[in-house]
Amino acid sequence: MVNTATMTIPDHMLLERNKLFRDIGLESVKHILKGCQVIILKSGETLLEVGQKNTSLYLVLDGELRVYLNGRGLPVHAVLGPGECVGELSLIDGENTAALVIAAQDTRMLAVPHDLVWSMVDSSNGIARNLLAILAGRIRNDNLLQVTTDEHSLEFEVAANVDTLTGLHNKKWMDEAFHRMALRCERGGTPLFLLLVDIDRFKDFNDSHGHLAGDSVLKGVARIMAANLRPHDLLVYMGGDRFAVLLSEKLPDGVMKMAERLREAVATPVLRSKSAASATHAAQEEHVTVSLGISTVKTGDTLATVLAAADGALLQAKTGGRNRVKMAI
Repeated sequence: MVNTATMTIPDHMLLERNKLFRDIGLESVKHILKGCQVIILKSGETLLEVGQKNTSLYLVLDGELRVYLNGRGLPVHAVLGPGECVGELSLIDGENTAALVIAAQDTRMLAVPHDLVWSMVDSSNGIARNLLAILAGRIRNDNLLQVTTDEHSLEFEVAANVDTLTGLHNKKWMDEAFHRMALRCERGGTPLFLLLVDIDRFKDFNDSHGHLAGDSVLKGVARIMAANLRPHDLLVYMGGDRFAVLLSEKLPDGVMKMAERLREAVATPVLRSKSAASATHAAQEEHVTVSLGISTVKTGDTLATVLAAADGALLQAKTGGRNRVKMAI
């Protein structure tokens, strides 16, 4: 949730160091800044989503933002700190945002609405010049990144770590991400949990409707779970009928609530699947459910031991009637 606050005198001092106001006295736009709000993002919260309509320019006062172009699991495209701004490209060209922007730590920004940005540009040639310089610098850095990046290496890295059917990261990627996330949670003192998700009676479904229909269900379940998780939760397709989620929560109750949320989200809609018998066959409506097993990551645990514990809890959920959540004791 985005919180708001009012501007303070120290905030004005921080604004003077922003690239937008380089060599510009704030007095000339002081009346315009009164219409802007300071917004506060907690660490891990999202400022901009890919494909989202953006109506403001955000000036970073303190904290840190991270920009991702190809999904949360791939390398960070840019790190933005105090004095930087974000949202200028989508604001100017009017297109939806092309990047995911997340707060890497608690971050405060001044949100300047679209109309006030243009009011400042109209009132100050210096601000117009600085805005052009910011845009030029962004484009130059992006071009340099394209030239210096081993594109073929990145392409193969993505292909090796992403499942082509669901578009999710695969188990190979999770093997590497697990250690990083476990270490980060241990340092931060936040418990880490693993959710193992299994589609109920998926083999029977494939036998009855064909693999094309099964693929449609896999993609549907992946899409629903991704939409109901937070940006910093790690969703992985494990293969077959299984998915896994790595997430940090202060209390087990919070993890149970998240797991129930995922279970209910999958069970609520009617997934439409196409029979393998004919490419033109009418879509069939199928009710799909999932069972979930949860395990806690303890110091010294490996991914294998955590998965084994979650698998034991998942078995209890299956034998207990399916479409339910169980936590390993």
